[in-house]
Amino acid sequence: MNRRIIKAIMVWVLFFHIAAHAAPEISENIEWLTNDTDPVYSSPEAKKGGTLHSSIMSFPMTFRVVGPDSNGGFRSAILDNHLSLIGIHPNTENVVPELATHWAYGKDKKSMYFKLNPQARWSDGKPVTADDFVYTLEFMRSKRIVAPWYNDHYTKEIDKVVVYDDHTLAVVSSKPVPDLHLKLGINPTPRHYYGELDEDFVRKYNWSIVPNTGPYQISKFKKGKSVTFKRKKGWWAKDLHYFKNRFNVEKVVFKVVRDYNVLWEYFKKAKTDVFSITIPKYWHVKTKTSVVENGHVHKIWFFNNTQQSATGMWLNQDKEIFKNPNLRYAFAHGMNVGKVIDKVLRGDYFRLEHGFMGYGRYSNDTIQARRFDLEKVDHHMKASGWTRGPDGIWTKEGKRFSVEVTYGFDEHTPRLVVLKEEAKKAGIELRLQRLDSAATFKKFLEKKHDVAWMGWSTSPRPQFWEHFHSANAHKPQTNNITNTDDPEMDQMIDAYRNALEAEERIALSLKIQKNIHDIGCFVPTFMVPYVRQAYWRWWRLPKPPGTKNSKSLFDPFDSGSGGMFWYDRQRHEETKKAMKQGKTFPSVTIIDETYKF
Repeated sequence: MNRRIIKAIMVWVLFFHIAAHAAPEISENIEWLTNDTDPVYSSPEAKKGGTLHSSIMSFPMTFRVVGPDSNGGFRSAILDNHLSLIGIHPNTENVVPELATHWAYGKDKKSMYFKLNPQARWSDGKPVTADDFVYTLEFMRSKRIVAPWYNDHYTKEIDKVVVYDDHTLAVVSSKPVPDLHLKLGINPTPRHYYGELDEDFVRKYNWSIVPNTGPYQISKFKKGKSVTFKRKKGWWAKDLHYFKNRFNVEKVVFKVVRDYNVLWEYFKKAKTDVFSITIPKYWHVKTKTSVVENGHVHKIWFFNNTQQSATGMWLNQDKEIFKNPNLRYAFAHGMNVGKVIDKVLRGDYFRLEHGFMGYGRYSNDTIQARRFDLEKVDHHMKASGWTRGPDGIWTKEGKRFSVEVTYGFDEHTPRLVVLKEEAKKAGIELRLQRLDSAATFKKFLEKKHDVAWMGWSTSPRPQFWEHFHSANAHKPQTNNITNTDDPEMDQMIDAYRNALEAEERIALSLKIQKNIHDIGCFVPTFMVPYVRQAYWRWWRLPKPPGTKNSKSLFDPFDSGSGGMFWYDRQRHEETKKAMKQGKTFPSVTIIDETYKF
């Protein structure tokens, strides 16, 4: 065949190959949005430098953020350095840029389009591209990460990621939903780091320091002792509108201190910089100490206005004693939470009525938690054929109403001791089991508890599927620690997840919360709509010192409300000199009600 003809054919083949694999076009007449006009909440006075010495109660069981043993408290420190496509302004609740500079909503009400910041980089210097979001779906859908919730969510809730070029993409929901931005502003996952996942993923990446896009990266760690994060030099986002004058400290060191009383002694010696004094004993009594009274340490009581943690007692319905709803109701009426608030917590805490308070119209404010009521305990127990034994504890067919309450924080012991003594009046025996915090959470996820004493983190909207759908019952490593398995609940939760309109979702949210209350698998205890912290005076805060959503004024990483504080070297030297010379400063207690609700 003539060489010219062969060459022409090859050119046409190449042309059609390129055409077939060319990026699709954005066919809709969409409106690109951005937001660089909402108020900045950092301080122009902030300075870079210093090391924040913090603490953790136990060493993390893994640095993975998915898979077995990954859902512990330290996970947030790692995840907070993984930026998303977009964020939510903590005060206005408007969408703000993170990895994306612009976004747009599709007319189908299930697609969002994003333009990536071309400066966005991973920790290893590699650029963040649209393909990293494609890989997120591949990664999260893989069975090899051993993460059923993520497998389900990224398969059923996210349909696909469409790449237009390296810096333009669309994320498509499996169905239209309200608040689309809360669902589709996903994180990237570094394909260049993970590549093809194999069967050994869990072990292989257990202690891996994965590249991220945020301001800090783990720089070193000593297993069982400490983890150190270091601020990145020349972080690509340091001068962005909402990140400027934030993430100021050079290093953050988390040291393992397993005992809260020991930690308090460390704090008084300035071995740690900040100490939570939310517990009334610390705010009212223990802070009557020289470092506070001499003005070397400041106290702050900052009221926030945000979703409240679902804190309380989670009953394992796979345990024989809690399969009967009458016994679950009796248990709830046998818990004198009010006395704990009045006597142990000095009236500083508020009663949590149900697990989804603070979510605005999504919260069912008609629900009231079951109060301590001995007559109602008697009614429910006798209705199930139980009688009081010689020691006053309810019995039936040789079984006693005796359950183990597992918890992971020694400072909560006084609360549980009061509940235990009051429960005896109701004929219920509580056996208290205090474990290391990591071991406590592991036991809960493995569903080996009778009663779990704990609180869950919050989200912008109520999340029900993880905690109350039967798909997550009767198996380990899921958050349905009550093993709720109720067909009516499943139907409502599925409808909630599939609802197209906000009003429908709100109506279903209220019904689901009522159903949770009727099942009686969760006994709400306390809510704390504020932050109380003590900190050495060389740490500075902006005005106001936090945002509406701040749950800690010294969170170093959170892209929404974190990293607002800074280190003042001059004050540090001034304070150390004063302590050596026995000099004092005015005692400082700040009460800030800017966002009190």
